[in-house]
Amino acid sequence: MTKQIKILIGTMTGNAQLVGQELELRFDGEGIQVDTLDMDKLTIDIFHPDSIFLICTSTYGQGDVPDNARDFMAALTESKPDLKKIRYGLIALGDRTYAETYCFGGKRFDDVLQECGAERIGDILMHDASSGTMPEEEAADWSEGWLDLCDRVSLDD
Repeated sequence: MTKQIKILIGTMTGNAQLVGQELELRFDGEGIQVDTLDMDKLTIDIFHPDSIFLICTSTYGQGDVPDNARDFMAALTESKPDLKKIRYGLIALGDRTYAETYCFGGKRFDDVLQECGAERIGDILMHDASSGTMPEEEAADWSEGWLDLCDRVSLDD
């Protein structure tokens, strides 16, 4: 059976997009179908239990989600859809020099998805832009373990 993964991208400068593209290249094939989607085109209707979701978002300003993710975040926050059958992973991009708001864009998505009943698979990958590592390389390493966890999660629960 083909596993469906939808990578949802929230970005201002394109770094999250690069991470999503790298993961799409790594995931696609071998029993996995991947769709990478920018959040500015999304509604809450994107969430279907036949897919696993991977949120990949940067943090902007004072710990905000990127501009292209604002409407999607607002829709989730305001409508609070029932996402009890939804499984997701999360990659948060940030900069530790902004300690008080480090990776808050991703943390905000994690909070609202859990409030709606969605279940996170694995730990959040929090990439620090000041670390000197490339986010797409760190995400590629993290994604191997995440995919293993996804294999253990039944979408029929």
